Amino acid sequence: MTLTPLLPFMYEPLVRTALLEDLGRAGDITADAIVPADRQASLVLRARQPGVVAGLDIARCAFQLVNPAVQLTAERPDGSAVVPGDVIAVIEGPARGLLTGERTALNFLSHLSGVATATASLVSAAQGTKASIVCTRKTTPGLRTLEKYAVRAGGGSNHRFGLDDAMLIKDNHIALAGDVRTAIERARAHAGHLVKIEVEVDTLSQLEQALAIGVDAVLLDNMTVEQLRQAVAMTGGQAITEASGRITAETARAIAATGVDLISAGWLTHSSAALDIGLDYLGLNRQAA
Repeated sequence: MTLTPLLPFMYEPLVRTALLEDLGRAGDITADAIVPADRQASLVLRARQPGVVAGLDIARCAFQLVNPAVQLTAERPDGSAVVPGDVIAVIEGPARGLLTGERTALNFLSHLSGVATATASLVSAAQGTKASIVCTRKTTPGLRTLEKYAVRAGGGSNHRFGLDDAMLIKDNHIALAGDVRTAIERARAHAGHLVKIEVEVDTLSQLEQALAIGVDAVLLDNMTVEQLRQAVAMTGGQAITEASGRITAETARAIAATGVDLISAGWLTHSSAALDIGLDYLGLNRQAA
């Protein structure tokens, strides 16, 4: 699958906000005091642990908003697997700009690469099955577009982006409607002809009700592996099947083997660990680069 880059206007406002938070009212008083204004430098972004890269365009944006003369050349583009010591990118330009943009660039790059790395771990676990790995709406406020891009960089796919692009009938919707049938019928009466309807079910009995009425997809929430096998058999291709609930890289393989179409995991975006990436002064370690 080709990874389509994000358009700059989709992330530039976020980067501007992050830089403003860091630079405050007086700018980088440390770099301005220590580094001559005309000093040029070369640095490398280097992986310090295994992972998958995501967010290089966002990192480039951070540096170039500080100083447009900064150039970032990718050596391992987004979606690339890296091991410790790999040079991800070379950054050259005014030294003050490099130092001032460093933390903001690394914050975005390390976080998004962490999301991509976590996603790749589940994709690897499900390899050889038909299951696709998808994210959820459990994203960092304001960063959904970037985090969902990082999921794609890790080989995963995206669930809905918000409340307005698909209907997902969850347990509280069902409780307030009174039952599964009523919730689905109300959703169907309101949905446009292009809007998909998915319903979350906790039991095989609820699944049976949903299938009898007809939906586009069923979210099989916190079911055991055996229940998932039964659910896939019951569904028989009538709807897309999605397994969800506390899924890890250790459990994903057995879940994927049940025949579900999708495996969704909120932790990919809300609590994946940042990938350790360093920014090293190239003049001190040219041969290693």
